[in-house]
Amino acid sequence: MSLIEKAAERLEKLREAGALPAGNTDTPAAVPAPAVRSPAVPPAAPAPAAGAAPQASARTVRIDLAGLARDGMVTPDLPRTPIAEEYRVIKRPLLRNLQGKGAAAVDNGNLIMVSSALPGEGKSFTAINLAISIAMELDHTVLLVDADVSRPSVLQRLGLPPEKGLMDVLTGGAELGEVLLRTNVDKLTLLPAGRTHQRATELLASDAMIALLEEMATRYAERVIVFDSPPLLVTTEARELATHMGQVVLVVEANRTTHATVKQALATIENCPVKLMVLNKAAERGPAGYYGYSYGYGHGHGNEAHPDAA
Repeated sequence: MSLIEKAAERLEKLREAGALPAGNTDTPAAVPAPAVRSPAVPPAAPAPAAGAAPQASARTVRIDLAGLARDGMVTPDLPRTPIAEEYRVIKRPLLRNLQGKGAAAVDNGNLIMVSSALPGEGKSFTAINLAISIAMELDHTVLLVDADVSRPSVLQRLGLPPEKGLMDVLTGGAELGEVLLRTNVDKLTLLPAGRTHQRATELLASDAMIALLEEMATRYAERVIVFDSPPLLVTTEARELATHMGQVVLVVEANRTTHATVKQALATIENCPVKLMVLNKAAERGPAGYYGYSYGYGHGHGNEAHPDAA
């Protein structure tokens, strides 16, 4: 018999003996039963919300590093080639700026756009090599974004097939995590251009793009994001993209691009706080008889550019 039942029986006997008024029918307060310790059971994992999609994660793709080396590009397994040494020189001021060690503080210094005035000057070559070189640093991870959405070439140069990417995210056709591609280059991730879109310029200038840049730039503090953009004087897409950048690298082809063309290209990105220039395809003999890509550097804040940069 439970404690409650015993208490009820005792009350009934008291009523029969006249110790309680006959009309009192209040149920006595329940007497708490002694606590019984049960074995500890770990809490069950919360069930996923109805209709919730699983979290997408980046896929891994394999870059043909031997093929890159044959094409004269930077590879992490050959860190002492002339091209690797040249990109060490190129990346160093960019890294100083994003670390706050430059001449002036740079907002969004980890957002670096690589462009050129005209097609064919070597901007994609420069963007890929720069991204791989920065990925070889101990303290930085790199996201290489193919933002040349009209004529994407990053995946092709890396020997990879076309994939969904930036445009699919901006149009709502994919989530960012679904289109990121991890690579066999440690600390290097790719964001392809994705499907072409007739309103690419508007999409790159949209609130969705601003939110995406914020997400990419702030999710990991050590991440550097390198954008291979369209040429500045061919489309307006690169100019829109440049408004969000902390640093712009302008690739200039030696013996082809005129001073007037370079000045015109710089005028389109005058609001970018830092502009650096790379002189590409200069046929000069380097150490050990190496012919290849030669670089000059210029550095400008605001509307100013180094006079030797062009």
